[in-house]
Amino acid sequence: MKKISQLSLIAMLVLIVACSPSKKPQEATEELKLPKVEGKEISYSADSLTMNGYIAYDANVEGKRPGILVVHEWWGHNDYARKRADMLAELGYVALAVDMYGDGKLAEHPEDAGTFMMEVISNIDGAKVRFESAMETLKANENVDADKIGAIGYCFGGSVVLSMANAGYDLDAVTAFHGGVGLPIWPEAGGVKGKILVCNGADDPFITSESVTKYKNKMDSAGADYRYVSYEGAVHSFTSKGADEIAKKFPQMPVAYNAAADSASWDEMKKLFEESF
Repeated sequence: MKKISQLSLIAMLVLIVACSPSKKPQEATEELKLPKVEGKEISYSADSLTMNGYIAYDANVEGKRPGILVVHEWWGHNDYARKRADMLAELGYVALAVDMYGDGKLAEHPEDAGTFMMEVISNIDGAKVRFESAMETLKANENVDADKIGAIGYCFGGSVVLSMANAGYDLDAVTAFHGGVGLPIWPEAGGVKGKILVCNGADDPFITSESVTKYKNKMDSAGADYRYVSYEGAVHSFTSKGADEIAKKFPQMPVAYNAAADSASWDEMKKLFEESF
């Protein structure tokens, strides 16, 4: 009986050890912390204008982390740009949704959006000033590692971030979503400092095959580290769930949401940032 009791005791001890947590309770609690995204409006000056942006970060993350600029669609700095900033904050970055038009100016009609966009594109030096101001504002944030800066952009914003990468700004990683690639700035040899990802719809009528060929040739000639990803069946604005409503309101606009392309392109961006920072 005594031998059986000893064996039972040994078995119980083995079971207790096997079932014991491998990490300290405090460590386990820290791992289970969900992101606590905090966002606030932020104003900064550029080109004699007040730029109304939005900055977001995870309050549960300690220390400095990479900062990401988010450049809006041609509609202007809207809730969609802020939503993407919040999503980046959930991933552990500090994200600044910038204002490229000034005073938080928003368009409700495509004609106005086109006018606002051309005011920026036609004055590329002014666009640089606005981008630089946003970049310096992000770098100055207490939660940002100023040596680790990236950028993403949508439609008009995609063209902006690609142009700024071509201009030689110190960006570690850049992702453009359904952005035009007929750019106002082309890189010099060795001029692109970071990695570039372009995510476009294969059926986007705004992006011609000629512009894609020219973009790839220019980037190859400059020795840029880039990837061009084309999603079959996707058209313009494929990442925006509001695109379908816009298409109903303005039938002349060939835009539509594509869940598969939206998810796949976001995953590609995450992979790029993980590799770059």
